[in-house]
Amino acid sequence: MQSNFLFWTRRSILMGLVTSFFGSFLRPLELLAASKADTDEWTLSNEEWRKRLPADAYKVLREEGTERPFSSVLNDEKRIGTFHCAGCDLPLFSSAAKFDSGTGWPSFWEPLIDSINTKVDFKLIVPRTEYHCRRCGGHQGHVFDDGPRPTGKRYCNNGVALIFRPSS
Repeated sequence: MQSNFLFWTRRSILMGLVTSFFGSFLRPLELLAASKADTDEWTLSNEEWRKRLPADAYKVLREEGTERPFSSVLNDEKRIGTFHCAGCDLPLFSSAAKFDSGTGWPSFWEPLIDSINTKVDFKLIVPRTEYHCRRCGGHQGHVFDDGPRPTGKRYCNNGVALIFRPSS
């Protein structure tokens, strides 16, 4: 009887691995697209977005990709100013909310009011909260509960999804 139990356990594990492997390739393509734009003005075709954005920004903003850690110059940006969406130029974060998380991506403890929307994604199997630009729907990054006070949040952003505008 015990060997039967082990057989089913091994079989269950094997089936789980096989379905996870194929499931990651066969998931609906809709999950890979950016979120819907807030206005019709920013509802552009993929071709229009490709013309507007550099390839690396397109991959992140429109296909929910992730840039390599420590690859963005914005990770070390210390000047006073505002971080805007690279897709539509909507202000997203104040430099006053930026902190060094040590993760290799620009990180913030709070977005500007009415600048982002969130959704849950399961791309790494465990649920994570993804956030994107409220206006154009461009993917920015993920929010985690390991940030500093006062919010305890870490908005971990892709640098290519942002444009920094220094204060005058």
